[in-house]
Amino acid sequence: MLLDEIKAQMFRAMKAGNIVEKEILRVAVGEITTEAAREGRKGDDDESRAIIRKLIKSNDESLASGPDAEKRRVLEEETRILSAFLPSVLGVDAIVAALEPVRDAVRGAGNDGQATGIAMKHLKASGASVGGKDVAEAVKRLRAG
Repeated sequence: MLLDEIKAQMFRAMKAGNIVEKEILRVAVGEITTEAAREGRKGDDDESRAIIRKLIKSNDESLASGPDAEKRRVLEEETRILSAFLPSVLGVDAIVAALEPVRDAVRGAGNDGQATGIAMKHLKASGASVGGKDVAEAVKRLRAG
């Protein structure tokens, strides 16, 4: 399970004296176990990955506010550490290639929102891991060209 991997990494960070890694993984473990204890939750790897994405998004929002250099370094390191527990995400070019089977449907959609919906449905069905902004950019490229 992903939670077990995170805990093992946290203990390795503790032994190595890596404070930033230990602390962000401790936060992740706490968030995951709290969420898993809620009624109706499974505590599976998908829920764990959703929580990790939420933590990364929070770091991204903090980075956007323009913190000082030291805080920026810590936030970027935390994001790097957490990202290692997520499957690799397709880039815009790879998304464009993955959308080739539905290219005509994306181009023929009434607007960008509908086109993005078609794209997301296809990408989810194929099991691709993508970011929403990257999908939107890929859709724009397909519709423009």
